[in-house]
Amino acid sequence: MGISPAAKFKLELPTRLRGAELRRPRPRDTSFVHRQRGTMALPKKKLQGLVAATVTPMTETGEINFCIIDQYVDYLVNEQGMKNIFVNGSTGEGLSLSVPERRQLAEEWVTKGKNKMDHVIIHVGALSLKDSQELAQHAAEIGADGIAVIAPFFFKPVNKDALIAFLKEVAAAAPEVPFYYYHIPALTGVKIRAEELLDGIQDEIPTFQGLKFSDVDLLDFGQCVDQNSQRQFDLLFGVDEQLLSALAMGATGAVGSTYNYLGKKTNQMLEAFERQDLSLALNYQLYIQRFMNYVIKLGLGVAQTKAIITLVSGIQMGPPRLPLQKASKEFTLHAEAKLKSLESQCFH
Repeated sequence: MGISPAAKFKLELPTRLRGAELRRPRPRDTSFVHRQRGTMALPKKKLQGLVAATVTPMTETGEINFCIIDQYVDYLVNEQGMKNIFVNGSTGEGLSLSVPERRQLAEEWVTKGKNKMDHVIIHVGALSLKDSQELAQHAAEIGADGIAVIAPFFFKPVNKDALIAFLKEVAAAAPEVPFYYYHIPALTGVKIRAEELLDGIQDEIPTFQGLKFSDVDLLDFGQCVDQNSQRQFDLLFGVDEQLLSALAMGATGAVGSTYNYLGKKTNQMLEAFERQDLSLALNYQLYIQRFMNYVIKLGLGVAQTKAIITLVSGIQMGPPRLPLQKASKEFTLHAEAKLKSLESQCFH
């Protein structure tokens, strides 16, 4: 089954495959340099393809286990084909860490990812504006490739203007670093539509580079693609089990926790989509969905994600920080059995 030229795309993949830009063809120059404003520093490469949302390794006593970050980076690169990471987000328990811990962890990921990762994106969102600004400034100082910010979710912004005012202040603390908004309304309770937020946002935040869209509202996502195609935002989809649908709508990449252990399979899905082999791409997406559907029914959260990564990688990721509880042995055994049962599945 073929797709129209308008649906062709190009994703940065760990393969020799290359395709057309993941947007409608344009006659003008769409290079990253051509698009930027002001004095913003330019990333080494455009942020595309898969971005692994990293967990934070911890000891059994709940302290961060910094010493295995180097091993974790090598595993992501060599075993899962990852070139980009998203640090201190919801999967990384960023809001459960202190500001000094987040600073030290960001430094560790940037240092260990140097010359191995194309992009290390640091989430700097916090309930306190001052904390978020401090983390943003620090991310700039250590050479992060981008920063992302979640909407504050205790005292919530009541409208678009209030949200942009908060984001603008954070972005200003790192004026030469690409800025991403982390849209995850199911966790924040902030229901401001991404389509509404993007309208005119670069006039307020010149460093705004894109969106991590972690929501199942494909109408909202599609409108982001439609109205902003000429602006060349990075539109990164964040619901792993629905990625194929988002690719068809115009996603330029994806950020997710499953790429820690299903990254290789997801990259194969992207390659099939790039070749316009939609039947094979769908088979890969259904493979991913079979596993996700199974573990979601068992109860999937950060603790269970850590247990799966430990199972697949052999690296001890440890428990989550309280109030989250450690995954049960029963969960790990069931997840292991499901993965083994799926290994025999053929793709053609």
